[in-house]
Amino acid sequence: MATSGAISFSPDATEFAEEAFERCGIQLRAGYDNQTSRRSMNFILTHWANRGINLWAVKQRQLPLVTGQAEYSLPADIIDVISATILRDDADINIGRISREEFLNISNKASQGRPSQWYVHRGADFPVLNLFLTPENSTDIFKYNAMVRIQDISKAIDEVHVPFRFYEAFVAGVAYHISVKRAPDKVAMLKAMYDEAFAEAAAEDRDRAPLKIIPDVSAYYRV
Repeated sequence: MATSGAISFSPDATEFAEEAFERCGIQLRAGYDNQTSRRSMNFILTHWANRGINLWAVKQRQLPLVTGQAEYSLPADIIDVISATILRDDADINIGRISREEFLNISNKASQGRPSQWYVHRGADFPVLNLFLTPENSTDIFKYNAMVRIQDISKAIDEVHVPFRFYEAFVAGVAYHISVKRAPDKVAMLKAMYDEAFAEAAAEDRDRAPLKIIPDVSAYYRV
């Protein structure tokens, strides 16, 4: 038998809602059912931002630095900065993350040079990047990997901003949320299905580069 040859399955918000309602044993009707399901979808997407790093939501960004400016407001769609380098003369130079306490304890934050450390204050509105040393020129670039917000679902015809590998986890989550509101007898079953589907998707969403661990045995050497 011939296969379809298609790889374009991409349900919109209404199709996800219909599937979720059917798993609850309920028929979706236009109007409020669509509204309540979209609200649940957006709550699920915000919750996923707290369940670890989703590699598909990691984007590389660049920030031109300014001489003498150590603090920078980052775009509001950024949840957190994961890793960073300083781009100087076409070379990426590693720069380390420090904690709020470590940044606070730096005695002279105005010292200028090539930045070697960074700290991100994750505010309610947007994150703020703090650099040390304070940039000594306006040609360096702070190049970073950031975990960004998943796009909201605003209309019934909107596609969901997740890769196909997470479709099952997403619809299972919507079904669970709907069951809490409309089918309490199915809550336990649908929650278990949601947890399993998300765990499977999250386990697959990983970097497959080999992990190398090199122990530091210098303390055991004798001169």
